[in-house]
Amino acid sequence: MRPAYSVILLTTLIGAAQGLFAVLFGLELAGRAGLLPAPGHGFLAMGALASLGLLGAGLVASIFHLGRPARGWRAFSQWRTSWLSREILVLPGFGIAALAYAVLHGMGATTPGGAQLVAGLLGTILALALFVCTGMIYACLPFLREWHSPLTVLNYLLLGLASGSTLAAAFSAAAEPALAVATSGCALAMTLAAFAGRAGSLVRNAGLHPPSTPQSAIGVKHARVVQVTQGFTAQAYNTREFFHGRSPGVLAGVKWGFLVLAFALPAAILVAGLGRPAAGTIALAFAIQFVGLLAERWYFFAEAKHPQNLYYQCVA
Repeated sequence: MRPAYSVILLTTLIGAAQGLFAVLFGLELAGRAGLLPAPGHGFLAMGALASLGLLGAGLVASIFHLGRPARGWRAFSQWRTSWLSREILVLPGFGIAALAYAVLHGMGATTPGGAQLVAGLLGTILALALFVCTGMIYACLPFLREWHSPLTVLNYLLLGLASGSTLAAAFSAAAEPALAVATSGCALAMTLAAFAGRAGSLVRNAGLHPPSTPQSAIGVKHARVVQVTQGFTAQAYNTREFFHGRSPGVLAGVKWGFLVLAFALPAAILVAGLGRPAAGTIALAFAIQFVGLLAERWYFFAEAKHPQNLYYQCVA
């Protein structure tokens, strides 16, 4: 498939927003239970606002994917059957809950603790639901076998939690040093879990065999069928939208690049700083990881092989 850069930005940005919010609420729960030092109201409010900022940036990026933005509201109407419609419904709900959480903690001790917990719990549930909706947009397509797997949903969840927890660790090191070690450990654990999930999907997809062949696609029973032309003298929708147009060497380079940038380097930086986490160092880990996740999301789209490419595949 052809990677859409607006969707790549959308999914990585909102994934980090969802992961950051979930970690913030986890820190609040751990503080109330006495497992960690209680985070301050200002810290939680600013973190929730940062989550909202990432969410807003993702929404701005998504506008460029719409052919006719003025008709975008129609996507809401298909929520009974479309995971995309469900995503569009859940996303603003998460944003409203995150805003309420930020406002309630911004008001500090003047608001009831129960209201803060309700807003945080609701926001976390909606963040998790949003991960499911986003992942199912792709996992529900049986003809794209690279995506049609529970690992797709799991990886959207784990990758978002990994980037969000790394950002939370950088924020903690700057604003709540007492929480820096715990959040850095969480970021390391989530990064390793995300690596395991993504490596699992890579191994699975490498073992897939296409159910159709050029022979079955065109109905010619011959031992060797070689495509020598796409049948077009200019670009068409089929050749533009369902194929990335890159060589196998480029795909291999992107794959190894995101494995290093999204997982190996951030994990090494986090391990090196576990004793005394520094905000600048962990912020660097987040920046490197985010670039790696952009590459991962590009590869995610490019890796999927649309069946129509049996007719219109790239040729030399």
